[in-house]
This record gives sequence, structure tokens and C-alpha cells, in this order.
Amino acid sequence: MYGIADLDNCYCSCEKVFRPDLEGKPVVVLSNNDGCVVARSNEAKQMGIKEGTPYFQLAQLFPDQKIAVFSSNYELYGELTGRVVSIIRQEAPAYFRYSIDECFLYLDGIDPAQLQTWGENLHRRVRREVGLPLSIGLAPNKTLAKIASRLAKKFEAYHHCCMIDSEYKRERALQWCPIEDVWGIGRRYAARLQALGVKTALDFARHHEGWVNATFNNVCILRTWQELNGEDAVPNEQLAKKKSICTSRSFPGMISDFETLRTHVANYAARCAEKLRAQQTVTTILGVFLQTNPFREDLAQYWNFQETRLVTPTNSTIPIVQAASRILKDIFRQGYQYKKAGVIVMGITPDSPIQMDLFDTDAEQIQKLKRLDEVVDRINRIHGSETIVVGTQQYATKDENGRANVFADAIKHQFRSKNPTTRWSDILRLK
Repeated sequence: MYGIADLDNCYCSCEKVFRPDLEGKPVVVLSNNDGCVVARSNEAKQMGIKEGTPYFQLAQLFPDQKIAVFSSNYELYGELTGRVVSIIRQEAPAYFRYSIDECFLYLDGIDPAQLQTWGENLHRRVRREVGLPLSIGLAPNKTLAKIASRLAKKFEAYHHCCMIDSEYKRERALQWCPIEDVWGIGRRYAARLQALGVKTALDFARHHEGWVNATFNNVCILRTWQELNGEDAVPNEQLAKKKSICTSRSFPGMISDFETLRTHVANYAARCAEKLRAQQTVTTILGVFLQTNPFREDLAQYWNFQETRLVTPTNSTIPIVQAASRILKDIFRQGYQYKKAGVIVMGITPDSPIQMDLFDTDAEQIQKLKRLDEVVDRINRIHGSETIVVGTQQYATKDENGRANVFADAIKHQFRSKNPTTRWSDILRLK
């Protein structure tokens, strides 16, 4: 049996942990730079607040409602969800962390007759020790487990743990699940299926395999269809490694100078390098894009993307940042007001063995960079993200006296909560 442990309304639930006064009240969390709603509590959903609603429209759409608004606080979310994962590590025979709020569970060795009780106990322990609501879905494969976790969130009768362990339960669950909510069915495929009369997961599962192959000719869609019919078709390694990684942000304002833009790109490149090291992979292709604001029709518009192939595959921060800076220099054009930039790493392969270039024989330098990254990652893990960064990651401005002023955060977060579990300055104070 497989399971998936999924935190309910993760970001909003994290904000409520140290704010019991918010219980039962509508809570929303905004995207980077306080742009739009990316997370909603159940109360906010019931009010009709939609995901993606711009922040400035909340007061217009809900003038008489008191809504608790928070900026994204990934430091808090990462620390609290890390505590949940540590409990899952103790309780589950094996697990894989799929995202910040989801873990796949491999439950071989647990008596199937005890799985329902096991899941309910896991929910209670996480709720008691961390304060976050966790829902567990159990099923013979990962796709059905995802559907089961949605049912566990939706209906209180499941006590936060739903198990699909019979043909009757499978069909009832598929009949309830809209096709657009099936894991593995993207937005475009969902629209195509709906146009073909497929409204629910059960509609799709009842089609013939030949129809699926003829209509889509896509192995991932076929695996989803197989799993909806009870087979275990999605390989575990498919979950573990990302084939490409993108880090991008919209800026709080407009940026026209190259140095500030380079600092943003350096931060995105460093983040991509960290993600590569976390999954023990290296990149062979690196790309950078930048663009102006397409909604400002009164301004000159520009968009560009360029990629380069790295001579030696790497996950080290310094060469990745250097490559991103070189690309940015090539595509940057003076005279434009830029609104967004990003870094994409592609051609991802395992970090061992690495195919060296015939003319790149400085293996000692590669080992030095590897040791440096290990030390920096360990310090940042212990003392907080970005405790140590590459020099080009530092945002530099000038104060009123013309002196250089270096600061590390260029993201707008007017409503960000405190971090009482990771910062001494934010520790809780009792009256």
C-alpha cells in the first residue's frame, strides 16, 4: 500500500500555529511581493475568495469582511513542515518528500487491517506536537492515494484518513473526483478530456486502453489511466528527480540598471544550484530569461531568453552564477524597465559519475568547489537560509549620504509574520 500525507491549507495553517485568535477566521497568504492570493483557509474559501485574486481587489470584493492577510513566510513554513516530516520519518517504514507540504509513504510491513488506525494516529500526533492538520490518503497506488487524501480533507467522517482498499471504494472515489483534479492530468489535458465528454476520473478510467493510446499517445497519461484502474504504474524514480528546475520572480518595482538585475539573477542561479545538490544531480544546460511588464502598454516591451551548455556538468553555486551572469550580459538591453527574470537549469543528470571534458582536467578545483558548497550548505542549514552567499547575491543601494548600503532581501512582504522558532529576535513573549 501507498500513502500520501498532505497538510491542509499548509501556508494558512502555519500562520495559525502561533495565532490561536485566527481560528475560525478567514486567512489568506499572498504571493511574492504581496501580489495575489496563493493560499486560503477553509473560511476564506467559503467566503468565495479565489486563488489568484490580486491583493488590492480583496477590499473591493469583500468590503465588510475582516480577512487576515499575510505575506509569504517560507522560513516559517519550511521549519514547521520540517517538524512534520521528522514525525513521518519515525512513523512510516519509508517515505519520499514530494513538496513542502506532501510526503509519499511506502507502507510495506504495516498490517493492512491496522492502516486506518495508523493513519488516524499519525494525524493526531502531528496535530498535537506541531499544531498542523494533516490528512492521509491510503491506496494501492500513488494516484488513488492522492484522491484519497482529497477525500480525507473534504469529509470529516474520515477523521483525516481515507483508505481506498476495495473496488467499491475505488469507483465511488473516482466518481466523486473531477477529471481536472486527477494527479497527472494537467490543465490542457483536462480541457481536452472535458471536450471529449470526460467529466470525472471514473469516466476516464472506463475508457479502453486503446482509446487512451490513440487519443493522447502519451506514456504519462497512460500510466495515470492504469493507476485509476487499480494498477501500480508510476515508477518511484519518476517522483524523485526533477528534469528541469526554474527559479524566477517578479520584481517589487521596475528595474532598469544591469547591476541590480544581475544580483537578482545571481540569487535565482544560486537557488537552482541548491536544489540540484538537494536531489544529488548536476546540470548540463543553463538558461536565463528576462522581460518587461506586458501590462504596461505605455512602456517599451522586450523579452529574451538564452541558454548555454556547460563544459563540465555541475551543481556548484559559483560556476552556475558565473554562467548566468554571462548570459544576462548578452541579453540585457539598456533603456527598458524590467519586471521579471529567471534562471532555468536543464539537461539534469545524476551527480555521479560526471562526464569530464577532455580539455577540462582541473579535477582538484572541482573538488574544492564541492567541499566549499558542502560547508556553505551546512552553515545555511544550521544558521538560516542565505547566512553565507556569493558576493554577487548582495543587493547594494546607496543611503541619503551616498554611502553603500547592502541588504539581502529585495522582495516586498509588508504583512509577513514573525519567525519565533528560528530567530531569537522573534521569540514568543508571555505577558
